[in-house]
Amino acid sequence: MSESCPPGMERVFVGLDTPDYARAQDLVERLSGLVGGFKLGKEFLAAQGPKVAREVVGAAPLFLDVKFHDIPNTVASALRALAPQAPAIVNVHASGGPAMLRAAAEAVERAAEEQDRPRPWLIAVTVLTSLDDTDLVAVGQSGPVADQVVRLARLAQDCGLDGVVCSPREITALRAACGADFKLVVPGIRPAWAAAGDQKRIMTPAEAVAAGADRLVIGRPITAASDPADAARRIAAEIGAEIDAASSS
Repeated sequence: MSESCPPGMERVFVGLDTPDYARAQDLVERLSGLVGGFKLGKEFLAAQGPKVAREVVGAAPLFLDVKFHDIPNTVASALRALAPQAPAIVNVHASGGPAMLRAAAEAVERAAEEQDRPRPWLIAVTVLTSLDDTDLVAVGQSGPVADQVVRLARLAQDCGLDGVVCSPREITALRAACGADFKLVVPGIRPAWAAAGDQKRIMTPAEAVAAGADRLVIGRPITAASDPADAARRIAAEIGAEIDAASSS
């Protein structure tokens, strides 16, 4: 799918945040050829299971948003169990610690070799966007949030992970801390025509691309639109304009 989508849209994974198979399937059909892939998270996986996740997206790149956080052996076993679904991206919690992260990286690498499949990006969740500095203190972590995000991202990188999930406002700091090759998968994206509310917490697709995001996760601006395909095309135009401007500068 990503090979045929509009320029720049190979970066976009649509968040199918629903437990409903028919709803997810309908969105995949509407958006086929327009986006780079699809993210399915705990709502869908709890209701339908990972095998159905691959079934519903077909051959499209799949981001399995599982956020594993457990003892090293359990996380490694769980990641090996997901390997037959051939995810393009899969994630764990960085706060699981070095041993868990290294076990996860090794499991993903070994499973890809054993099954002769492309190795997925293994990325880490640093600090949930629902947590603030006070919450970090409550669970015994050092703040502020921005510092903890960078600290955990460096840990993930040191343990062999490919990148992290990060908010748009963290892109610049993480690029500086972890370098150009570290993968940044960014939710919290709102196109210019949908942006509203607290502007500090969001970024347009074009802004995120310009800042250095590798993948954008976009949900409601596409999935809640009356015409999801048209919404995707409008985002493509916005990203394309940014790419054209960058290439001509």
